[in-house]
Parts: sequence; C-alpha cells; structure tokens
Amino acid sequence: MKNLKKQRRIQILALAAVSLVVATVLIGYAMKDGINYFRSPSQVTEAPPAPSEVFRIGGLVSEGSLVRGEGETVRFSVTDGGATVQVTYAGVLPDLFEENQGMVGTGRLVDGVFEASEILAKHDETYMPKEVVDALKAQGVYQEPES
Repeated sequence: MKNLKKQRRIQILALAAVSLVVATVLIGYAMKDGINYFRSPSQVTEAPPAPSEVFRIGGLVSEGSLVRGEGETVRFSVTDGGATVQVTYAGVLPDLFEENQGMVGTGRLVDGVFEASEILAKHDETYMPKEVVDALKAQGVYQEPES
C-alpha cells in the first residue's frame, strides 16, 4: 500500500514537470513573433540582421535627409552619431516627426535600407525614447535637454 502511494506521487510530479515544460515551450513559441529587439544604427551597420528579422531602430533623424516621394513614401536617415542608416516608410508620419528629433521605427533591413512598417516620434519637447537616449549616450553625442 505504501509503495503504491509513493509511485502515484512520483507519477503526479513527473506529469506536473512535463506539463510545465510544455507550457513554457508553447509560451515561448507564441511570443517569438511578438518580440522586436531594439538596435541603434551603429549596431545595425556592425552586425546587419537577416532580412526576415523584424526589429526596432532608433536615433535622431539626420538634418537634410527627409525626402518625401510619390504618394505617402518617405525617405530619411537615422543616426546615433556613430553610424547612419537609410530608412523608407510608406505611410503618414506622426505630426511631431521632424529632422534632428528622436524617432523609433519598426521594420526590416533589406539591402542595407531599413523598411519601416511603423514610425514613432517624440510626443513633447523633451521626450526621447529610453533606447534612443542610451544609444546616443553610448556614442557620446547625447545632450541633456534644457529645463
């Protein structure tokens, strides 16, 4: 009788462990497509990601690089002070999007050009995404906003 209880306990623990592993694998697989890693322009030029990888890039919009094309297509460059990456975006830019301001884009790198599917811009005079500030600080070009 004692042996049967011990065996049943071991079976329940083994089943619980297997269930936990399966649940963890399923959650990780489901989240795989929803995770977008942030990269600065320097990181993109040093180690370009695969064309199929969706990621976020951020930095300052280079002055004089904003070119509006036919329709809604826009081309511009984003920099972190160490490297510059060309960006194309087909869509309507946020109202506060302008040169020399922080931005974060989501998309893919295709033939050395970042094709953005989404562009985010600052929302007031002093805001800049944390990832962009960190990348600019790493390059030594970040300037604290005046209060």
